Amino acid sequence: MTSFKDLGLDPKLLAAVEAAGYETPSPIQEKAIPYALEGRDVMGLAQTGTGKTAAFGLPLVHQLLGGHDKRTPKGVKALILAPTRELVNQIAETLRTYVQGTHMKVTTVVGGLSINKQINMLATGTDILVATPGRLMDLMERRAVRLDTATFLVLDEADQMLDMGFIHALRQIAPALGTPRQTMLFSATMPKQMEELSSAYLEDPVKVQVSPPGKAADKITQGIHWAQDKGEKVDLLIDYLRDEPDGLSLVFGRTKHGSERLMKQLVAAGFDAVSIHGNKSQGQRDRALKAFKDGKASVLVATDVAARGIDIPSVTHVFNFDLPEVPENYVHRIGRTARAGADGDAISFVTGEEIGLLRQIQKVMKIEIPVLAGDRPEEVDPPKRGGGGGRGRGRGGPRGGSGGRGQGNGQGKPKAAQGQGKPGGANKRRRSKVRRNAA
Repeated sequence: MTSFKDLGLDPKLLAAVEAAGYETPSPIQEKAIPYALEGRDVMGLAQTGTGKTAAFGLPLVHQLLGGHDKRTPKGVKALILAPTRELVNQIAETLRTYVQGTHMKVTTVVGGLSINKQINMLATGTDILVATPGRLMDLMERRAVRLDTATFLVLDEADQMLDMGFIHALRQIAPALGTPRQTMLFSATMPKQMEELSSAYLEDPVKVQVSPPGKAADKITQGIHWAQDKGEKVDLLIDYLRDEPDGLSLVFGRTKHGSERLMKQLVAAGFDAVSIHGNKSQGQRDRALKAFKDGKASVLVATDVAARGIDIPSVTHVFNFDLPEVPENYVHRIGRTARAGADGDAISFVTGEEIGLLRQIQKVMKIEIPVLAGDRPEEVDPPKRGGGGGRGRGRGGPRGGSGGRGQGNGQGKPKAAQGQGKPGGANKRRRSKVRRNAA
């Protein structure tokens, strides 16, 4: 079995890896790190929750440790772009564990916080800058950052950057970087535009893939529960949450206002619930996420702003209160559970107007998600919607930097029996029941 030592990492990094509790490289790390250490451009495709941050972070830090160039005022040696504030913070937190005890500096810039403080932080330069594209462009326009010193570029969750309209920002940011440079692109799904992105910004890249794009992690048990309307969804969610009092539950809604309203309904029902979405300030989002991580809040209601950037091993359940309008986002949502080899349940409540969305999700994942319970509603056309829920477009999306795994359990396996009756009766499903039905 390959060890991190076998990969040829710097001894300081090996000590940091051991202190962080890493034992052996995950498949994406084992395959991507050697190529990255050679300086090759890398396109990495792997399920969410499989250690992509270390796959690019460890070789990046290793190469920077080997250099002795001093930081220059406003200068950046390596740039990592991510689509949301939460993901930026998560990446930076991980990288800081790698560089602890070294001379290296990791800096973050995101929307929603004081730009003047960020200008001051960048004044003396940094080794690694982790940023949302919109805020980085603000700083570039103010000449507060120099990217021509950067010889490393990482695009994390590149597919969501495409979906959120960041491609226009990327076209302005990339030419400002130094050359030659090493570029790494990582994602869990592979929409068509990703090939175009790769050909535009990567040079002779090596493609590292450890699972088919769009496939969820094996230890997630997926299921759908039919619902007739929103009111029934609320009853179902409350019933499931009461039936599973242990662990943490992440609930995804489509819109900011709807998610906030749902959080208040859960609080009124007696749950310790918090919410994060695009209408929350960065401070509010950080406090809500901390309460959830610390277990002080057992339920987090979020828009797709939280689909990337939440790495909490104790999340046992993901509930799709609303299905995402972008089918690839389903993969990222449910990837918030079953992290680091744990088990997890992903349950979606589906009304008649969401059957078309369900069909798209199943097409992307190439599976049929088992039905847990409920009477299938009549399929109807969804109402036309405005923005919200994590699909920022134009200046609003990039500037703010926000929006916002079963292997095909149903493939070759019998569907679960469809339950009848009202929520709270035969439709209740404990974890063991969910798993038995999905199998």
